[in-house]
Amino acid sequence: MSLPPGTRLGVFEILSPLGAGGMGEVYKARDTRLGREVAIKVLPSGVSTDPDRLRRFETEARSASSLNHPNIVTVYDVGHSDGTSFIAMELVDGRTLRELQTGRPLPTKTVLAIAA
Repeated sequence: MSLPPGTRLGVFEILSPLGAGGMGEVYKARDTRLGREVAIKVLPSGVSTDPDRLRRFETEARSASSLNHPNIVTVYDVGHSDGTSFIAMELVDGRTLRELQTGRPLPTKTVLAIAA
């Protein structure tokens, strides 16, 4: 599943892709109600009808939303739109771990700082 820019998921408008992984794809989006940019995690359509995967996806949203810490994103919404399950969360600018590695292992001091 690839959501093109302009796709609407409820009040969220997809702006661009950010990445993909085993549990879904992540997009930069705009919350049209509040005028802020957010990250939208979308459950892939191929597994969105699998009750176990849907339950795990919703559990992830509940778990993250129950935590309040500067190093954990804030979950703004969880929902379904036109058969697509999504989690809307805080968009955090920065580099990925892959970008930090630049093809070589990270120094121990850097790894410890990230883990802390």
